[in-house]
Amino acid sequence: MIRFLTGAFLCFVSLSLSAQRITGTVNEQDAGTKQLKPITGANVYWAGSTHASSTDTSGRFSIPRVTQTNLLVVSFVGFRNDTIRIGQESELQIVLHGDQTLQEVVVRGNANAIDRLSPHQTEIITTRALAKAACCNLSESFETNASVSVSYSDAVTGSKQIQMLGLSGNYIQTNVENIPGLRGLASTFGLNFIPGTWIQSIDIGKGAGSVVNGYESMTGQINVELQKPDTHEKLYFNTYVNSFGRGEVNLNLAHQFNEKWSTGLLTHGSTLQNRIDKNKDGFLDLPLYTQFNGINRWKYQSSKMMAQFGVKALYEDRLGGQKDFRKEMKGTTEAYGFGAKVGRYEFFSKIARLFPDKPYKGLGLVVNASLYDSKSYFGLNNYDGRQESVYGNLIYQSIIGSTNHSYKVGASYLYDHYNEHYRDLYMIRKESVPGAFVEYTYNRLDKFVAVAGGRVDFHNLYGTQWTPRLHLKYSITDQTTLRASAGRGFRVANPFAENYGNLVSSRRVMFTENIRPEVSWNYGASLTQEFKWGEMSGSFIADYYRTDFENQLIADMEDPRFMRFYNLRGKAFANSFQAEVNLEPIKRFDLKLAYRLFDVKQTIDGIADANTLQPRMMVSRDRVLFNAGYALPYDKWKFDVTVQWNGKKRMPYMGEVSEHAGHGMATDMASTMAPSFYNVNAQITRTFPKWDLYVGGENLTNFTQKNPIMGATHPFHQGFDGGMAWGPVTGRMIYAGMRYKIIR
Repeated sequence: MIRFLTGAFLCFVSLSLSAQRITGTVNEQDAGTKQLKPITGANVYWAGSTHASSTDTSGRFSIPRVTQTNLLVVSFVGFRNDTIRIGQESELQIVLHGDQTLQEVVVRGNANAIDRLSPHQTEIITTRALAKAACCNLSESFETNASVSVSYSDAVTGSKQIQMLGLSGNYIQTNVENIPGLRGLASTFGLNFIPGTWIQSIDIGKGAGSVVNGYESMTGQINVELQKPDTHEKLYFNTYVNSFGRGEVNLNLAHQFNEKWSTGLLTHGSTLQNRIDKNKDGFLDLPLYTQFNGINRWKYQSSKMMAQFGVKALYEDRLGGQKDFRKEMKGTTEAYGFGAKVGRYEFFSKIARLFPDKPYKGLGLVVNASLYDSKSYFGLNNYDGRQESVYGNLIYQSIIGSTNHSYKVGASYLYDHYNEHYRDLYMIRKESVPGAFVEYTYNRLDKFVAVAGGRVDFHNLYGTQWTPRLHLKYSITDQTTLRASAGRGFRVANPFAENYGNLVSSRRVMFTENIRPEVSWNYGASLTQEFKWGEMSGSFIADYYRTDFENQLIADMEDPRFMRFYNLRGKAFANSFQAEVNLEPIKRFDLKLAYRLFDVKQTIDGIADANTLQPRMMVSRDRVLFNAGYALPYDKWKFDVTVQWNGKKRMPYMGEVSEHAGHGMATDMASTMAPSFYNVNAQITRTFPKWDLYVGGENLTNFTQKNPIMGATHPFHQGFDGGMAWGPVTGRMIYAGMRYKIIR
């Protein structure tokens, strides 16, 4: 594999082409404030040719020069086409104007789109897609996405987990504006800590990510872009309430001081204080909680420099367990209780040196420092975790001869100090990891793109780690694109944080050996086919990825008395196949149908006195997603419905303590199969010039797991386990909300 990647890299370096490229930005001008706003998804093409491109979420585009014509056409629905005669220019600033033949201009971008230019298969979730559901936080932002699925990790704590390519979110590198965010101890509740109203877009990349962002991406990479200080919305206010008693308030403020300086304030407050026990098992279906969350950020923009910096702060207090539990009962056997107090504080800065006359050139520095502190208890057991982190990344990019050959080179540093305490177990470690990377890109007229990169990291505890990665894209036609990728990933697991929900049990935690880092190789390919039949347009996407582990942390819960951690002794792999069809049969009517198949297995010690390759627990083999959305003219009314079918999944054998018998679950001495189920969500939105009113429902079929907590009547005895949640814990939920905007 190493020889293959090295040879491929040298092959691509040897290729050369003399064509030049045109880059630029497409904007619209706000009628009131005259501020420029980027347009996402605008079409850019050479007149009379098939060479085309489109703008990204920042309004940026890149297109190669052609010899047939010098007329560049820019178009977008609701705007007049602009045709530009190109001379020696290489960087353009284009402003589209509304079509005066329309009484009202409506800009409708796609809710979800595949980045056509990227060799890395990347799906972009826009604010339009996020508005299809309540989307109160990041964990609820994937309701209409087929690649990422979200579920509760247990039936007590309220923490959520995501899955992609058949593996948990721990193997996905999740960044916030290309800064590592949801990692380490923050992986427990981190998905709940990014409010949906803060999100501008979400990029979901399958397979190993770019080496520029680090070595931890093993199955994918998610990057969350937050609302910027120079956004066109100077005030955004959102309220939300649901039938369980959860309420939220969000306020985003932005102010432009002058052409160079702007600032933004993102705030969030939410709470749930209603004690709900609909399944009558004596435990709260959802924990009570209160959360306060905020970001203050500043931005400086000039022709030669861009700088962003700011601070984040979060506090959350959770309380769960038996319905009659109160904080003063902590540490007693009067009632089983769960509690968690989390504080997270962060400073970040991003500085870039720009070269106006050489837009392909740039120098950037990212610096981030964070503190995560949590104190939890599960019945009579305490768990305290603290993580101090520092991250820095210096990136330089330029070209070799022409823009067909570009490269990025840089150095990074990552420091983590972990201090964890659970019962009589102490886990303290300091990781200091300096590294360096190089990434080369060959682009031939956007038809063939190859990105070959490698990085070397010097881990103070686990030695030198080399991470090669390769991404390829080939456009067979303007509508048909093939992509392929391969790469290595490396990470150090955090057993307690990543299995937090399983601590709600009577299991005894055991480490049978010193835990080694997880190492994997990921390979994959995808096909994207766009089509148009008369008035109907759409796309078909199919992909296959495989992840092979050289080492994996095994969290063994096959024996109901223990949760054992050890290193992989044998095979572990994950195969993922997905097919997705997106259609727009008529204007403003969108349909999505997707099927996903997982084959995920790992070697478990001690089943029938031998090491056995078993299906990974809590992973549905099959999943089907259907989404339909319709909007009336000018988006005054919008209707969305999502149906998900989740197939059967393996559960560990729970012996005599299992309370699932008789509820559709088949039991043998090796495993238990949880049944398949449907989940239906829907939402209706009424849009006014400044207001949006929305009402919706989740889990409308009212399906719930009948006994999500095993041994609930005796929580301080052997057999109690709240970590075996395989389906919805709560029933039908109805919600309503309001959005209010003031535009610059």
